[in-house]
Amino acid sequence: MTWAIEVEDLGKTFEGFVAVGGVSFQVAQGEIFGFLGPNGAGKSTIIRILCGLLQPSYGKARVAGLDVEEHPEEIRQKLGYMSQRFSLYDDLTVEENIDFFSGIYGVPDELQTERKDAVLAMANLEERAGTMTGLLPSGFKQRLALGCAILHRPPILFLDEPTSGVDPITRRSFWDLLYELSSAGHTILVSTHHMDEAEYCHRLALIHRGKIAAMGEPGKIKQEWRHFEILRLDLSDPMLSLKVLKAEPAVVGVFAFRGGLHATVRDAASASVRIRQILGEHQVEVRQITAIPPSIEDVFVGLVQSDESRAI
Repeated sequence: MTWAIEVEDLGKTFEGFVAVGGVSFQVAQGEIFGFLGPNGAGKSTIIRILCGLLQPSYGKARVAGLDVEEHPEEIRQKLGYMSQRFSLYDDLTVEENIDFFSGIYGVPDELQTERKDAVLAMANLEERAGTMTGLLPSGFKQRLALGCAILHRPPILFLDEPTSGVDPITRRSFWDLLYELSSAGHTILVSTHHMDEAEYCHRLALIHRGKIAAMGEPGKIKQEWRHFEILRLDLSDPMLSLKVLKAEPAVVGVFAFRGGLHATVRDAASASVRIRQILGEHQVEVRQITAIPPSIEDVFVGLVQSDESRAI
């Protein structure tokens, strides 16, 4: 196995605040590896360390076989980076942005036209090369930013919340591009707080409070949660029900989901009876209780709530 990224007990503190608390993981060449977690979980800090932009407080990390502390400049030459802000200049045209980043990344003069044409084709912007970038819809901006990030053909891509602020259809289209890059041998580390998006990764790490709560293939992570069951609740008063069920011992965890609630329980049959009883006592109508397979979101929220319960 060839590892493109190797991290061992990596940590970062800021004036006593623990942003990253000793994480370890490896990413294989050509793999799409995801960081899933809420804002402030430590995802961006880890990426900035791996890019050589931050010094770790302790631990080790190697990117493309190079130590991040000893060879930050060499590492940056092997990386493509894209953030949620897309790293583009709105007051430049599409073509001018590509030309600018070609210069920044040191693309040889004789290759610039070929690379520009490739980016325009990938972003479906051949007819808008002269358009001001600030006038583009977010989906086109996103594809253009990714194209600019790979102008120098880097073997490793770091994508920090790249789909923030775009609609689900655009996100799906963007992931189709990532699969193409992965198939071509690019290693991709992507951070996201979109739970459904995590299902697209080959492997992912669930990050909470600067630590990895779970890691592996999405299907295997959900399978490891099989000792719990998930109930989808359709209720007349979800917010009151959320408050009531958080204090109910039969419910391991509960959170709002698309107008209803998802409840994590150990036994669906007995928990359903107790949920109807306790909510009935609070005059909440239980319209429907359905047992469903756990999603990554269910697993993540369950892990977070279990961690917070232990911390109390």
